[in-house]
Amino acid sequence: MNADSSSSHPPIEQELLECPVNYTLKLIGGRWKTIILWQLHQGPKRFGDFKRAINGISERILAKQLKELEADDLINKVLYAEVPPRSEYSLTPLGQSLEPVLKSIFQWGIRYGPYFVDKPVSSATSSGGDRPAANREVNTTKEKKRV
Repeated sequence: MNADSSSSHPPIEQELLECPVNYTLKLIGGRWKTIILWQLHQGPKRFGDFKRAINGISERILAKQLKELEADDLINKVLYAEVPPRSEYSLTPLGQSLEPVLKSIFQWGIRYGPYFVDKPVSSATSSGGDRPAANREVNTTKEKKRV
């Protein structure tokens, strides 16, 4: 087998073959996309509906995430020729196929969310993953040595 045989597939197809979970998370992962998809699972929404329903998302980020989901064919955007202009977002059939995944995430959150109530979630508390915990450990070790 030569070195080029592993690259016989286009990069996206190769990535999908190597790890479908990673590929799927690239499409729906991140802080906001799953929340946007969950909102659309409940029915079509306008831009303002998302702003009211999703705390902490800026208009710029919301617009960016909606464009990415639309480009990935997970959502539709319908523009109405009205004054003032109006647009509405809904799930495509491909986006609707994520319903069982979204429901599973929702159910997992209901069931196990209470476990995390008093625990910091590393990805939500810092951009450095587990670095704060590692730093605390080092500080604790140094304090023990001083005593």
